[in-house]
Amino acid sequence: MLRTPSGGAAPGAAAAEGRLMSIGAVLGLLRDEFPEVTISKIRFLEAEGLVEPQRTPSGYRKFTLRDVERLAQVLRMQRDHYLPLKVIREHLDALDAGEQVALPAQAAPAELLDPAAPQPGPPVRVDRAELLARTGADERELAQWESYGLIEAHPEGGYDAETVNIAKLVRDLGAFGLEARHLRAVKAAADRDAGLVEQVVAPLRRHRNPQTRAHAEATARELAALTVRLHGALVHSALGLRQV
Repeated sequence: MLRTPSGGAAPGAAAAEGRLMSIGAVLGLLRDEFPEVTISKIRFLEAEGLVEPQRTPSGYRKFTLRDVERLAQVLRMQRDHYLPLKVIREHLDALDAGEQVALPAQAAPAELLDPAAPQPGPPVRVDRAELLARTGADERELAQWESYGLIEAHPEGGYDAETVNIAKLVRDLGAFGLEARHLRAVKAAADRDAGLVEQVVAPLRRHRNPQTRAHAEATARELAALTVRLHGALVHSALGLRQV
């Protein structure tokens, strides 16, 4: 049964037993334990096949209490174990098939770890000469990439691994005659996508619960991966190409 953090039944859970609920009622049951959950999030989890509510003839969603408990299970696995949806789906499928599957140990948010324990070092950065060597670019090309905002040095100097990867991709596209000025639209689209992700994770980062704040990065990574997949699918569709 759906529980509150204190262990008691969630308000309205007993009344919901045996009847169908609207998505708004489901939100009300979940928000005690998951204050950051939204109707959009519930719809997203449905679209990902993690819950399958019934539909009325007019198309409205109707959830059972079992659906709500399944949603709570998914949200806990995201919050407490930082699992991607693919792994969560596989775990639920195994449970539905009657298999016993152990979840990874509950992760501790970074700020609750022992401060005396060794912490990961700063990310490795390369200097300008190394970036040029790794990409095969020259100074003129790199200056052009930077002038169009495609490449940016770290405020403390050097270029991180993701920037090196971007530089390699820009260089590869250049082999097809696409210059930095042609890629401004790609950069603008990426910035808009990042803004959308930030809208979702910003409330999680400000939350008073440290576990919720720690969950923000995992959520951002998952949303970033989904937007990349969507962008790729849209480009393929616009060109009439089949995804490989």
